[in-house]
Amino acid sequence: MRVFLDTNILLYSISTATDEASKRMRAIALLDWDDCVVSVQVLQEFYAQATRASRTDPLPHELAAGMIKTWLRFHVQENTVPILQGALEIKQAYGFSYWDSAIISAAREAGCRELFSEDLSHGQIVEGVRILDPFR
Repeated sequence: MRVFLDTNILLYSISTATDEASKRMRAIALLDWDDCVVSVQVLQEFYAQATRASRTDPLPHELAAGMIKTWLRFHVQENTVPILQGALEIKQAYGFSYWDSAIISAAREAGCRELFSEDLSHGQIVEGVRILDPFR
């Protein structure tokens, strides 16, 4: 069964913060799975956050781009008009931010029944996608 990974999973995998060590190890373990799905949005968000100058430990472009290249082994859900429309419907119905709604819409479009994210309500089912906080 394919599972969708939110951006925070990718970001925790590169964390150097001592108080995030257990989250880092869990994120790395998830990224070892073969049946993960990410979206173009997730990869874009990872790059923007991982390389931003205000980050305590920003990654250089080459390293961040190389990590993204390795994650292209996963199924990558493209951004499409149906995902946009689905995100707008999810936002309206559930009140999530547009960006969180787009993640859920992409997970649904990719056929994922589970979305790993720290940012949403653990256990909630949205449009057939169960949200799971892997750090609980």
